[in-house]
Amino acid sequence: MSIALSPAWNALAVHREALACTHLRELFAGDPDRVRSLSLSFDGIHFDFSKQRLNANTLKLLLELAEAAKVGEWTGRMFNGDSINASEDRAVLHVALRRPGGLDCRLGCPPFPRDDFDVMPEVLATRARMADFADRLRAGQCFGHSGVAIRSVVNIGIGGSDLGPKMLGHALRAYAHPTLAVHYVSNVDGAQLATLLPTLDPCSTLFIVASKTFTTQETLLNAQSARDWLVANLVDAAAVASHFVAVTAHAERAIEFGIRPALIFPLWDWVGGRFSLWSAVGLALMIRIGPAAFGDLLKGATRMDEHFRSAPFACNLPVVMALVGIWNSNFLGAATHAVLPYSDSLAYLPAYLQQLEMESNGKSVGKDGAPLSYTTAPVLWGELGNNGQHAFFQLLHQGGQLVPCDFIAAARADFPLPGHQEVLLANCFAQSAALAFGKTEPEVRAELAAGGAMRPEVFSALLPQKLFAGNQPSSTVLLKQLDPQTLGSLLALYEHKVFVQGLIWGVNSFDQWGVELGKALAQQILPAFDDPMLAGMLDASTLGLMAFSKVGSDSI
Repeated sequence: MSIALSPAWNALAVHREALACTHLRELFAGDPDRVRSLSLSFDGIHFDFSKQRLNANTLKLLLELAEAAKVGEWTGRMFNGDSINASEDRAVLHVALRRPGGLDCRLGCPPFPRDDFDVMPEVLATRARMADFADRLRAGQCFGHSGVAIRSVVNIGIGGSDLGPKMLGHALRAYAHPTLAVHYVSNVDGAQLATLLPTLDPCSTLFIVASKTFTTQETLLNAQSARDWLVANLVDAAAVASHFVAVTAHAERAIEFGIRPALIFPLWDWVGGRFSLWSAVGLALMIRIGPAAFGDLLKGATRMDEHFRSAPFACNLPVVMALVGIWNSNFLGAATHAVLPYSDSLAYLPAYLQQLEMESNGKSVGKDGAPLSYTTAPVLWGELGNNGQHAFFQLLHQGGQLVPCDFIAAARADFPLPGHQEVLLANCFAQSAALAFGKTEPEVRAELAAGGAMRPEVFSALLPQKLFAGNQPSSTVLLKQLDPQTLGSLLALYEHKVFVQGLIWGVNSFDQWGVELGKALAQQILPAFDDPMLAGMLDASTLGLMAFSKVGSDSI
């Protein structure tokens, strides 16, 4: 049965009508205990959702919706290693990638997810190989073909093989190795790689090719161009074996490329790309911040995993965050969701969450193949909040569109300068308050009157322009600090939020068939550039664009 036909969904629809005319100003005025009752904290993360357009009864009804969707049962199935990715007949076990090992398992690691399906030996063995390689490279003990120590690392990947490691490499730059440079290349546009290569010394550069299939078009084209550059500069094809590493589920393809088996790190079919940064896909990140900090990242994610797995729904951060999003999208009608980090180190977080949320849940057909009668994932977008205040915040405040926001900030600066952090946090807190409470007509009248005498017609014209309706819902995620453990918890929080929302919407959050069509069409179009006989099946617009790109671009 569709969740939209359940009593829990219908009760929320009725409740929405009862709450529709209630402003956030009234919700705060009527409940002195609101902030305490609508805030949760865990492991260095404080989640204040008191500025959402809901009350205690809303939350109660949403929790009943989670029960109706059997969130607890499906969570157990995921942690048990069941094939919950039904369309691909795969388990979903990214949580295994961050489970403890090494000294944490002195007495032996218990099987996970279960006795007859234990992935931990492979996970821990790969993690140990990663740590050994990263330690040697960071210590200047990894040498290129010419005997020069590796000092630059270039990660070549796209999607999940790029976004997560790049985002965390920037977020944790306070922990970065002082002399090792780590770069990321993902775009098939030659401008990205072509401008990077001249800045590198081929004798001291290592390329990491991260592709689960080792057939990803963008990644393999960039890898081949990097290989050509290396061989041309070192004048020896054998140099590839000392300057390339692979992260893949298909070692044979990496070996054919010229990469030594000892420098190939495995992936498994139960690891989805957008959930893979905890695996060998994070090798470039481990090299940048070191195995110890990478271990703290895993520890933070594991702590959030256990919280999600065991905490009652009412105080479960991922569950509550997911339910707030369901309320905004399906009952208040929000079509978009903004992520606004107030930390320059989190600049790439919105892009990372775009893939995590929209590739996972951007679907209009349920797991049973039936069309859905409701929307699923909202369009997620965002930017550094302090920059956005001088750009798109105008629309948030006075554009008349419902745009729920996540404000994300750290209580402590990772790069402190006197007075800066206080100004940053003051702006963050002020924007969420302004969005929630706005500015009323009496307040504007008083403000204008205090400014001095004004002609009546000017007063009348200016007054409505300075009104702020408020009632824009937002949550604030306040981190203790930007350290690896806290960020590990934060990313796992969003991962589990996406999982819960997918369960409620009835979609498979772990496949991505929508990505495939464009790839397939590109493979049809590409050969047609050279052989017009192959263009017969292409649409008229594509044919016109191809023709113009060949002969007409000079006239632009």
